[in-house]
Amino acid sequence: MTFEEHLRALVYFHLEEHHSAQHLLQVLEEDDFAKSEIAPENGIKKSSFSEATNSRGLEQFMHVFQNLQAQAAEILPKQHPELGNLMGIDGSLINASLSMHWADYRKKSKKAKVHVGFDLNQAIPRRIYLTDGKGAERPFVNLILSEGQTGVMDRGYQSHKHFDQWQRDRKSFMCRIKASTKKTIIRESPTAPGSIVFFDAIVILGTTEINRTKEPLRLVGYEVDRVKYWIATNRVDLTAEQIAAAYKLRWDIENFFAWWKRHLKVYHLIARSEHGLMVQILAGLITYLLLAIYCHREFNERVSIKRVRQLRIKIQNELRASMYDKPPDSNSKEQQLREVNAKT
Repeated sequence: MTFEEHLRALVYFHLEEHHSAQHLLQVLEEDDFAKSEIAPENGIKKSSFSEATNSRGLEQFMHVFQNLQAQAAEILPKQHPELGNLMGIDGSLINASLSMHWADYRKKSKKAKVHVGFDLNQAIPRRIYLTDGKGAERPFVNLILSEGQTGVMDRGYQSHKHFDQWQRDRKSFMCRIKASTKKTIIRESPTAPGSIVFFDAIVILGTTEINRTKEPLRLVGYEVDRVKYWIATNRVDLTAEQIAAAYKLRWDIENFFAWWKRHLKVYHLIARSEHGLMVQILAGLITYLLLAIYCHREFNERVSIKRVRQLRIKIQNELRASMYDKPPDSNSKEQQLREVNAKT
């Protein structure tokens, strides 16, 4: 099985929502479209599919993913260019089986964790890393962020030591912090009447000699639906209202995780090794990027399950149409279908 055949099979797995590797292989053997357009000419044996997924192709899948996200970045419009290049950063757990010994989490529970950098302006994944379920999230900020990008993170990333380090490394960030965090005000700015913003100041965070930041940073407080948000950032080029708007976009990465897991079947594992799971995850992200490009070009929309379902129907309709272009074969399913249609 070539890499192209392997990639095609895994994209088909995610697009058609198969629930296991066995289900995929059965479809590739029995479904007319899958057999003619997706599967290798001589079919795929379970052992060959497993061997390819668990030990081959990782560099090639990463190469395809990186090239596709670069293409998507050129094609898809930026929804909020005035806010700069915003990179939502978060980790998400994936349930693993007990046989996946590398996916350490807790006793009688195995989980892996994906660490994703998600472009909030263009709604596409940009960076991906995989660890066991207990893998720390903050160290991946430096790996995910590139020059000119701003990391947007939830309270799980609050670390005054890391805030200082990111500033020394010239990494831009916006991170929600706990409301109880001690704040020493250096310089406070006025807020506009009627604005959701109630606080805007340059501060030092934390308690002296315990966890205090050494570098001053900006702190913006705003309120939505009676919930107060405190956002620590080193972006001083934006208004306080723009900081609030940028942080609200962070929910897009949560929506991406939910959609990706639900509709592209990330939880339906087809591999048990760390290598194999990374191949499966990359194949899912490749499928998502292909859908993002397709939905923009065809409908000028973001990815939606409505358009995915329409695409599945379109594929099946094109299969039926193509049946009539093939030479007749009295023993084929296509010929049988023609005879049924002729009678009806």
